[in-house]
Formats: sequence, structure tokens, C-alpha cells
Amino acid sequence: MILGLTGSIGMGKSTATRAFAAQGAMIWDADAEVHRLMAVGGAAVVAIAKAFPEALAGKTGGGAFIDRKILGQSIFEDGAGLSRLEAILHPLVRRGERRFLGTAERRRCRLAVLDIPLLFETGGEARCDATAVVSAPEFVQRARVLQRPNMTVSKFDAIVARQMPDWEKRRRADFIIPTGQDKRVSLRAVVSIAGILATRRGDHWPRCWPAA
Repeated sequence: MILGLTGSIGMGKSTATRAFAAQGAMIWDADAEVHRLMAVGGAAVVAIAKAFPEALAGKTGGGAFIDRKILGQSIFEDGAGLSRLEAILHPLVRRGERRFLGTAERRRCRLAVLDIPLLFETGGEARCDATAVVSAPEFVQRARVLQRPNMTVSKFDAIVARQMPDWEKRRRADFIIPTGQDKRVSLRAVVSIAGILATRRGDHWPRCWPAA
């Protein structure tokens, strides 16, 4: 089974993924994949450096990487910058996703969780057998995010504006994991979802996946 896990910033996906891992699921993190692609030796470094040369950091030899802070500022100042970046990253991220699912299949994993923040925004639910969203009240979300280093109210509002509203994600998802209450409530929800999916057989891999 392929479970697409999503949720807006500050909703608690990390807590949910750890809980799914404790239930025996294999986890793939889209954000972590993006970080690897932009790190030293990452497959996206050269292409991003051509599109955003100011974001290239480190040595131009084997030690070059993308400074994500500078890249973020460039995108913020350039209305078309985000689209250019996504055109570079999305095919590479999808390739990493396919490699992960291939590994999960070889290991005979019963549940593979794809942690994708923009799952619904990018149509990623079509590649999943089921979807789950982590959700908390807006005031809880805001308080969590504003505690992060270098986070401001304006930056938080800009991030939220680019994401699908929580109510819409809840409407679309097959399962909802509440994360605004006692953590035990969230853990019980994950255990319940993992138990339900353990009784089902997925059909989105490999039928819907082209070869890497």
C-alpha cells in the first residue's frame, strides 16, 4: 500500500511519520529529497546554479551546493522563479520517489508512506492508494511555526498562502490525523490507519509508474 501523507506547515507531519515507522512502514520524505538534490554532489546543483547563479555556494568543483536561504530570497523577489525551480526539481524528486518504492517492493514492505507537503497541490494523490492529512487548529499551527528560527509573521503568511487550505485537505483525504491535542490522540490515529491499510492490497505500484 502507498499512503500519501500531507499537511500544511507546522501541522505535525514529523510526529506522524515517526509513528508510522514504528508500525513498520517505510517512509520517504519529499523535503529531505529536495535537500539532498541541492546538497554537495546533488543532481540538481548544476541546473539550479544556471537558473539562479547567486544561490551557488561552496567550491565550483566537487564541493558546490545550493544555498537554500539565498535561493528562497531569489524566488521571493522573482514571481516566475518558483515555476523555474519546480521545473528543475519535480522530475528529479519523482525519480527519487520511484527508487524508494522499488526498494520498498524488494523488501516486501506492506506500507510505504510518501511524506509530500504539496501532495494535493501537485496531483500526487493519483500515485497513492490512500491519503492522510495531519491537521491542527490554526492558532496551534501558527504558534508552532513562529517558534522556528528566522520565522516571521509575514513569511509564515506567505507560505500558508501558497498551500491548499487545511479544510480542503481534510475534505480530500481518506484519513485525518489530529495533531492539535494530546500526542496520544495522534498516535492512536496512526495505529488505526496502519491497521486498516494492513488488510488491503495496493494497486498503484508498479502499474502507474514508468521505469526510472
